Amino acid sequence: IRDPRDKFSHVEYVDAAAGVKIAAPGLDEALSGSPLYVVGSPEKKAVIEKRIREEVETVKVTTDRVGIIVKADALGSLEALTTSLAAANVPVRIADVGDVSRRDIVEATVVKSKDPYLAAIIAFNVKMLPDAEEEATATSIQIFRGNIIYHVLEDYSRWVTAQRSAGVKAEMDLLIRPGKIRILRGNVFRRSDPAIVGVEILEGVVRPKYPLANEDGKRVGTIVHVQDQGKDVPEAGVGKQVAVSIDKPTVGRHIFEGEVLYVDVPPQHVKILSSKFKDYLSPGEVALLSEIMGLGKQSTMVG
Repeated sequence: IRDPRDKFSHVEYVDAAAGVKIAAPGLDEALSGSPLYVVGSPEKKAVIEKRIREEVETVKVTTDRVGIIVKADALGSLEALTTSLAAANVPVRIADVGDVSRRDIVEATVVKSKDPYLAAIIAFNVKMLPDAEEEATATSIQIFRGNIIYHVLEDYSRWVTAQRSAGVKAEMDLLIRPGKIRILRGNVFRRSDPAIVGVEILEGVVRPKYPLANEDGKRVGTIVHVQDQGKDVPEAGVGKQVAVSIDKPTVGRHIFEGEVLYVDVPPQHVKILSSKFKDYLSPGEVALLSEIMGLGKQSTMVG
C-alpha cells in the first residue's frame, strides 16, 4: 500500500487490482462504490451506461412497500446490508447511498403507522443531515448507526425483540392470567372485611384485583392486596408464600384453611391466552387454563 505522504505517479495504464487516483471533470456526482469502465469508443458508451445503470439498480431500492430504510456510504456496503436483511426476511422500503435526509425520516414515519417494528433507519457509515436529526427526534424514529455491518444489524434485531416483548407484556397485562393458590394452615391473620391469609402460589401468578373461585367454580372474592415480607407487591409467582387480602369472603364460612383456590379467568381471556399468547405462558400455566375451565363441571355431572 502506498504511503499516503508519497506523491502519485502519472502513468499511462495500470493492471488489475491496482489502486489509482483519477482526475477528471464531473466526478463530484460519481456514486461511491459504483463500477468503473473504460469506454474504448463512442459507440460503446450507451451500452456501458446501460450496464452500469442495471448494476446500480440491482442494489438501490425505492418502493412503497412497508419496510425498513437503509442508507450506506457505498454500493458495496449497501448490497451487503440489503442481502443480510433479505436473508433475515426483513423487507426494505428504500436502500440508497448517501447521508440520512429528512425525506428518509418521513418515509419511516409512513411505515410506523403500519408496522412499528419496521419504522427504523439503518445508517451505515453515513451522517445525519441537520433537518433529519430534528425530524427523527420529533417522530421518535429509531436510527441505527455504525461502521460495522454485523453490529448495526444486531442493534436493530435486539431493538425489534425488545419492542415486541414490551408490546406482548403490555397486552398480557390487560388480561387476567391463570393462578392457583393454597391457603396455608395456621396463617389466618383476619377472618373478614377483608380476609387476610397466608397462601402458597402453586401455579401461575396472582395480582391485586384478580377474582378467585373455589374448586366448584364458585367465585368467592377478589384479591385486594398481595404482600411479601410486609410490603405490597404487584404480583407473586409460583413457589412464593405471601399474604393476600381478599374482599367478600369469611374464613371458615366461604374459604377454609388448606383449601385450594383459583384465579377466576374470564372465558374470553382464556381464549386469547390459549391462542395468541400460548407461547408466552409456561407449560404449567397452559395446563392450568384447562383446569380452570373445568372447574365445577365434574361436581355438576356427579350431582
